[in-house]
Parts: sequence; C-alpha cells; structure tokens
Amino acid sequence: MATILRDWSYRYQWLYDGITRIAALSVGGESRFRQLAIQGLTLHPDSKILDLCCGSGQATAYLVQSSPNVTGLDASPLSLNRARNNVPQASYIEAFAEHIPLGDGEFDLVHTSAALHEMDPEQLRQILQEVYRVLKPGGTFAIVDFHPPTNPLFWPGLALFFWLFETETAWQLLQTNLPELLQEIGFNVDSPRLYAGGSLQVIHAQKSSK
Repeated sequence: MATILRDWSYRYQWLYDGITRIAALSVGGESRFRQLAIQGLTLHPDSKILDLCCGSGQATAYLVQSSPNVTGLDASPLSLNRARNNVPQASYIEAFAEHIPLGDGEFDLVHTSAALHEMDPEQLRQILQEVYRVLKPGGTFAIVDFHPPTNPLFWPGLALFFWLFETETAWQLLQTNLPELLQEIGFNVDSPRLYAGGSLQVIHAQKSSK
C-alpha cells in the first residue's frame, strides 16, 4: 500500500533527491551509489547502453560519460521530461519495462538502479526475459537493488524506509533469490556484491555468447 510520502517523493523532485542523498550515505554518497552497478565493467564509446526504468536520469548522467549511445526507458512521462532536461545527451523512450519496444540483441549493457523492487513477481520475470532478449550475446545486465540485510543493525532502518516509501513489492523482492531467477531465464550470474550491511546487492548477469 502506497503512503502519502511515497506519492510526494515522485511528485516533487526535490523531495526524491533529498531522500536519495540520505539513503546513499550508507554506500559513500549519491555519486558512488549511482555508479555501483557499473563498477568493474568495461565500457567503450561504441557500447550501446539501455538505462531501464531510468527515472529522472540520475544514473543516466553517469552512463553517458562512458558512451554517447545511451537510451533511457521509463513508463512515466513526468520522469522522462525531467531526464531529458537533466541529461539531454541520451535518447529516451516511454514504455513499460516488461514490454520493451526495441529489437532483439541491440544492447551491450542494460542497467537498472533501484527499480526492480517496484515490480510484482510476474512483472519481474517478464522484465528479466525482455532484458535477455534485447541484450547482445555476451551482453551484461547490471543491477543494483535491495537485499535482506546481513547485518541485523540495518534491518530497522530498511523496514522504516519500506514503511514510509515502498509497497509490498519491495518486501517481495527481499524474499526473491534474484541470482537464481536470472539463471532460470538463461543468464550466467556472478556472485552478488553486497553493500550497506547487506541491504543493497549489485548483480552482473551475462547473456550467453552462443
């Protein structure tokens, strides 16, 4: 069930940005958070990148520093308008992540940051299948999202954050073995890297090169 604070955070950019900055302190600040998913990846100026559920372009701004071939996709016209203003170097598409209106094997990298927890289990599976489809053979899906804390001291803060700003889908993601689900789709998955007391996970999943 959505709270009024959740609604306000999407309506007012200043509130969303403030919440993000505070939450990102646990990993060393917003700049580091926005780049967590692409750490360790080799990107080239000719790399084709899809920023899935790009929101207002917070991570897109860092992706365009690696390649001029970045496409942001989001279902919210308001967010896309903000993204176009914030990061005009990228191109943008209004669409749902479970129905990506792009061809097979187009992208070297699909990136998503703190978005998969917004999806119910059926949507999540559809999105992973779509990502697999639009990736080139050997391409990478880079994810950062929530994970059950391994440090119990982080549970109260995460639970409060979920109660104020998230819905039941965030709790459902905590109960989902995301690497296992990615493997079921066909990805080769590295072991997740955990941050913020284990409450954030970064996953690199690769489409088979065959």
